[in-house]
Amino acid sequence: MRDETVARNYAGTLFELARRHGDVTGYEEAIESVARILDENPEVRLFLETPRIADEEKKEVVRSVFGEALPRPLVNFLLITIDKRRQRLLRDIAREFRALVDEHEGRTHVEVTLAREPEEAEVADVARRLSRMLDREAVPHVRVNPRILGGIVVRTGDTVYDGSVRRRLEGMRRRLQAVALPEAGPLESGS
Repeated sequence: MRDETVARNYAGTLFELARRHGDVTGYEEAIESVARILDENPEVRLFLETPRIADEEKKEVVRSVFGEALPRPLVNFLLITIDKRRQRLLRDIAREFRALVDEHEGRTHVEVTLAREPEEAEVADVARRLSRMLDREAVPHVRVNPRILGGIVVRTGDTVYDGSVRRRLEGMRRRLQAVALPEAGPLESGS
């Protein structure tokens, strides 16, 4: 089974566990904090992932570090990932869990590209308009790319809405070239 599928299955199990305990948001924050620790501390990640360290030693560290900080069922979940040798997938599981929570909450993450750094009010306005357009809560992730010149480019899933000045100018250039260039007739042979 591919790692992506395994991570999705584990995330689904964790999501059901969170729903049963009535704390989807709390579990999301908790698994995100575990993933963040693994991202920010390569030595912790290496400790958990290396096969040379006994599983019981890893589990003891997980209990001591997370035992009081995380919900007990989530700590047990982490211990099971060690038992099943899936701890290297914890960051992927957290990402898949976030996607399940987003779906459950009616959120969609949207990549927004602007030509310049926006103000907070502009980002809020973009989020409001995208939420209306997509008929679900849009969470914009803004990046700046001066090459678009102006306007906005929005990517949600596989769909791209390109309202950039650059695209408009390129479209105008193509239309002007089509009008300015005479249509070429068929080539005559045997001149």
